[in-house]
Amino acid sequence: MIRKQNSITEKRILVDVNPYRTRVVLLEDGAPVEFYMERRDNERLVGNIYKGRVQNVLPGMFAAFVNINAEKNAFLYAGDIKPASSLLEGEQIEGKLTPSMICDIVKPGQDIMVEVVKEPIGTKGARVSTQVSLPGRMLVFMPTVDFIGISKRITNDTERKRLKKIVSEVLPMGSGVIVRTAAEGQDDDSIRQDLQALVDEWHVIRKRFKEGRSPCLIHKEDSLIFRIMRDTFSSSVSKLIVNDRAQYDLIRSIADESQRERTEYYDGPDLFERNGIEQAIDAALSRRVWLKSGAYIVIDQTEALTSIDVNTGKYVGNVSLDRTIVETNKEAALEIARQLRLRDIGGIIIIDFIDMIDDHDKRDVIATLSEALKNDRTKTVVLGMTQLGLVEVTRKKLGANISGALQMSCPYCGGTGKVLSPETVAMRIRRDISKRMKDDPEETSYSITANPAVIRLINEHSEEEYMMLPELGRMNITLKSDPSMHMEEYKVKNI
Repeated sequence: MIRKQNSITEKRILVDVNPYRTRVVLLEDGAPVEFYMERRDNERLVGNIYKGRVQNVLPGMFAAFVNINAEKNAFLYAGDIKPASSLLEGEQIEGKLTPSMICDIVKPGQDIMVEVVKEPIGTKGARVSTQVSLPGRMLVFMPTVDFIGISKRITNDTERKRLKKIVSEVLPMGSGVIVRTAAEGQDDDSIRQDLQALVDEWHVIRKRFKEGRSPCLIHKEDSLIFRIMRDTFSSSVSKLIVNDRAQYDLIRSIADESQRERTEYYDGPDLFERNGIEQAIDAALSRRVWLKSGAYIVIDQTEALTSIDVNTGKYVGNVSLDRTIVETNKEAALEIARQLRLRDIGGIIIIDFIDMIDDHDKRDVIATLSEALKNDRTKTVVLGMTQLGLVEVTRKKLGANISGALQMSCPYCGGTGKVLSPETVAMRIRRDISKRMKDDPEETSYSITANPAVIRLINEHSEEEYMMLPELGRMNITLKSDPSMHMEEYKVKNI
């Protein structure tokens, strides 16, 4: 049974605190749709503001690298530089940047204020921008941009005009603001206070920039708990449950009256296990996701893009082939939308739905996907279906997804997901023995230790080996099977 997207959704937030990390999950009708984690030894960088020092400028890449006192220099793309920004020291240039101008805007050794907009991933450092934004509960203050924006989720024209009027009356000249969904229905004073607090915060940041010695951190983004309270714990969330008394007290100390009434302390064992979250997290790390109908989707992630394939699996339908395909695709569309949010998959996403002939059915499936993605707070765009029948989606990428946060590359396969076959390892052993025989013709006894599958294969083909290499028949070769050895590992010793 596919839940209708326009039905009222019951939302809850679960917070699991343990000695290693803090984990937060947002549930919609009991199903996890968003997952956040903060390690004690690896704090988030996005939102941090630094007084950085330009390390080098690369006109050919239309970019610069900035030392922010991190493991790797941050990447500053020219499109993320505001030419007339007061955050840059020295002469300023008005207008749009061109590749030849970047050397005039930033120079090696120059101090510059930057905000991290994307976490470091793999071998890449953080991505930064000079266009600072300070998020509050109801507003996002942008001190370097002359702009007023209203959340698209606020659809009432009268309310949009009211909110725009409130902020325009108190917004400092030359700065900008985005009015968040949480501001809808709030009184004028609350909105003004939120903006004033952000303006005061900006003054503190500028003071630290002038006084600090680069590279240094001049503003730290709030912890996960604070971000959840600010960005996620809205009026649509019925309850927040936390299993740590200290964090419960902290949440209540920063919550408003309505939030305090909806905050609950859980004193029992395994909060996530009891609510089925651990199983959902494990499933989110799996390549294959089964649907209730018996169909399934396969999610493959690469550095360039994510591909998602839809299959009917065990689902045979009960009306007609066409209806079976459409119903499978619509069910898959809902699950894909959930998986994108839960796994926090960003970048380019290509979805290969089961082929449909009727254009109305295609539009119906795409509409289902688009509607399901409306609840996604991360900017997501459904670009439509290509001539090959593939649906293209883009989703803003800020950092490591759930796989990057919870998994590491396999130390055996290097992240490829594959290891050498027993045949390939047996061939390597054969070459090793042949080389040893050539280097030392007097040696006649060898011991070979390897994985049982490799040893079994060598035994099965020993007679053929002796026929092809008669000199092997004169050797004393002892084969030893070791189940603890990796498939690619083997040892050859003289005995």
